[in-house]
Amino acid sequence: MRIATLKERAAGETRVSVTPETVKKFIALGAEMAVEEGAGEGASISDEAYREAGAEVTTGPKAVAGADIVLGVQAPDVMTLAGAKDGAWVAATFDPFRDKARVEAYAKAGFEALSMEFMPRITRAQSMDVLSSQSNLAGYKAVLAAADEFGRAFPMMMTAAGTIHAAKAFIMGVGVAGLQAIATARRLGAQVSATDVRSATKEQIQSLGAKPIFVESVEGIEGEGSGGYATEMSEEYQKAQAELVSGHIAKQDIVITTALIPGRDAPRLISDAQIATMKPGSVIFDLAVAQGGNVEGSEADKVVVKHGVKIMGFSNTPAHLAADASALFARNLYNFLSAFWDKDAGKPVLDEEIGDAIRLTQGGKVVNERLQG
Repeated sequence: MRIATLKERAAGETRVSVTPETVKKFIALGAEMAVEEGAGEGASISDEAYREAGAEVTTGPKAVAGADIVLGVQAPDVMTLAGAKDGAWVAATFDPFRDKARVEAYAKAGFEALSMEFMPRITRAQSMDVLSSQSNLAGYKAVLAAADEFGRAFPMMMTAAGTIHAAKAFIMGVGVAGLQAIATARRLGAQVSATDVRSATKEQIQSLGAKPIFVESVEGIEGEGSGGYATEMSEEYQKAQAELVSGHIAKQDIVITTALIPGRDAPRLISDAQIATMKPGSVIFDLAVAQGGNVEGSEADKVVVKHGVKIMGFSNTPAHLAADASALFARNLYNFLSAFWDKDAGKPVLDEEIGDAIRLTQGGKVVNERLQG
């Protein structure tokens, strides 16, 4: 069983899909590990560190030659996989809804594409969930980046020259990234508030010491579906919530938006008119900028100034914390493959629940139900 890792080729991608730690663990399972030269440079991992862990460090074509499994952060182009075994697995993130051409190319080439972002949100798969591990770091980095761009201090400071008031931070969307953003902003000393369309998140917000911003007087969320996602909001609730958020945003120094919808453009949370109500010097960090943006006028990897407010967002936020992001991503991949490792077969054997959920292509066809039609 040969497992190969290539150097990431996507622009701005600094992460790597295996670390010396996971190389050792895969070898302990009986796998042969091959890593392309320079694969870990962006994450401050040297080729020598991989060699010391027991991996073969070589050129890309030689690393892939005869590979049964190829691991990646972002799925490599099919042309870089020449020499891998017929039907080889490629476990990585594929962005399958927006990059259907890549998925179809994998099917045509006969590879089995395993999309890590399709990992089901079930208890036994938590340690394999790359979206959660990377979102956690993204929420943290978003607050730090906003704090760096903000021209004032976060905590309240009482000095002989007078008092500096604490910054006010508002987190929109309380998933994994939002919860970490709340915790980080609190640790920096800000006064933090947060909102979400799911009423169940109120307790989570309060447990982190932040103030929940929700409409209390209007019946709104009729029910919550699997995974805690809201299934329906009344028009009256939507209007009342928008008015409440608009009034709240005007008083904030920092706003972090985190809302994403799988397979669709990010929902618009902040309009230009709302930006205009904010104080000059305020900062908005749009974590969804690469998926179309939650904020009107946001641009990836740029600081846009509108009405005196700085709007920013990174196209790949976890890549700004490459070492830790790589360590977590690599563990996710190891946890995934090791959980299904068949000692007798000397390879992983997927079950239906997780295998069918993440498998995009097999036998020359696109087989995932979420991509049909």
